[in-house]
Amino acid sequence: GGPDGGDGGKGGDIVFVCRRNVKTLTFFKKTRSFSAENGRQGSGRCKQGEDGKDKVIEVPPGTSIVDADTGLQIKDMVGDEPFVFLKGGRGGKGNTHFKSSVQQAPRFAQPGEEGKSARVGLILKLIADVGLIGFPNAGKSSFINSVTNSKSLVGSYPFTTLVPNLGVMNVKGNDVVIADIPGLIEGASDGRGMGLKFLKHIERCAMLLYMVDLSEQDYETKLGQLKQEVLSFSSAVAAKPHLVLATKMDMEESKTNFDSFKKANPDERILPMSVYEKDYVMAVKLAILEMLERNARNAI
Repeated sequence: GGPDGGDGGKGGDIVFVCRRNVKTLTFFKKTRSFSAENGRQGSGRCKQGEDGKDKVIEVPPGTSIVDADTGLQIKDMVGDEPFVFLKGGRGGKGNTHFKSSVQQAPRFAQPGEEGKSARVGLILKLIADVGLIGFPNAGKSSFINSVTNSKSLVGSYPFTTLVPNLGVMNVKGNDVVIADIPGLIEGASDGRGMGLKFLKHIERCAMLLYMVDLSEQDYETKLGQLKQEVLSFSSAVAAKPHLVLATKMDMEESKTNFDSFKKANPDERILPMSVYEKDYVMAVKLAILEMLERNARNAI
C-alpha cells in the first residue's frame, strides 16, 4: 500500500495556575524542574499520535514569575486565568504529507519541533486586606490571634514572627484577610535584617495598620519611624489607607501616654487596642471594615 504514516502529537504546555488553597512556595524547595509530556508518535493508517499532557504548576495567588537571569517580571499571578508559559513543540508530519507524482512511496517524515525550556524564579507577595506594620514586640501577633483563628507565635521578645502569617477575621459576616508581617527594624527598606523580604508583602495589602506600643519609653518616635520605613520602600504603599493602633492599652504606661500620643499626631486616626478589652477589639474590627468598604479594597 501507499504511505500511511500519521502525524505526531504536539508536546504538552507548561501552565501556571493560581490555587487559593496553596499558601506558600515551600513545595518548590524540593522540586525545581518541571516538564510536560512529549507528544506520541503517529502510526499507520494515518493515525495521529496523542498530544502530550500539559504540566500544570499550581502557585499561590500573588506569585510573581520572573526571569531567573534578568530578574524581570514575566507574569503576575493574581487571577483565575491559567497562564501558558511555554507551549509544547509541534508534532512531526507523517510521510503521507510528502507523497507526490514523483515520490509515490516516501520513506521519510518531518521530525517534530523541539520543546522550549526556561529558567524562572517565583516570588510570593501575599494578598491580604490588611497588613500589620510595627516594630518587633509591638503586639501584632497577639492582635491577629485575638481577631482571627490564626495562631502566631507570641512571646515577650523581639522577632517571634519569622515568616508572614495570614489570618481571617470575620466582621458582620464579612471575611477580612489580615497579614501579620514580621517586625521591622530601622533600615528595613535598605535591606537590613530581612526587611525587604518582608516589606514586599505589604504591596498587596489593601490597607495598613500601624501598631505602636505605648508602654515603651520611646513611643513618641515609633510611628514616624515606621512610616518613614514604608515610604522609603514605596511611596505607593505609603499612600495606602491606614489606621494607627495604640497597643497594650491594658498597661498603665500606655494609658498614661495615650492622650499625648494622639495630640502629637492630630492627622491620624488612632484607636486604643488591648487584646484583653473586648470593646477595644470590636471597635478596631469595625473601623477596619468601614475603611475597607469605603475605599481600600480597590487599592490592592
